[in-house]
Amino acid sequence: MNVLISITILLLTIATMEAFSWFIHKYLFHGPLWFIHKTHHQERHGWLELNDVFSLGFAALSMWLMWQGHATLNYGFWIGVGISVYGFIYFIFHDWFIHNRFKSFKTTNKYLLSIRRAHKIHHKSTEKNPSEEFGLLVASKKYFKR
Repeated sequence: MNVLISITILLLTIATMEAFSWFIHKYLFHGPLWFIHKTHHQERHGWLELNDVFSLGFAALSMWLMWQGHATLNYGFWIGVGISVYGFIYFIFHDWFIHNRFKSFKTTNKYLLSIRRAHKIHHKSTEKNPSEEFGLLVASKKYFKR
């Protein structure tokens, strides 16, 4: 497969994962799957929470796609890589930078601080509703003003 096509598939997958993640976060996690996701909105009493099963599911899908396409490096392989890269971005941004599962790094970057601010607003409520700001990498313009 052409390198340019592979990179395009990878980047499109990352963008699609952001949109898909927003959708499932809003309509499934804060909907019928709240019984799992609510552990993420409560105080954590350990390093893991039940909500982490969603990340395991995406990791399993990513690994399966990469395994299925590894011999020919077909489009499925690159979709799997894109899901995996999005998972890595999620870990860095969400688990490390926003929720401080590890000691967080300091920044004055306007984008990073705006994303953190939007996510903190999302967690302002420990209930299923009301809630806002369901994205990871994209937030409303109002959080970028300061």
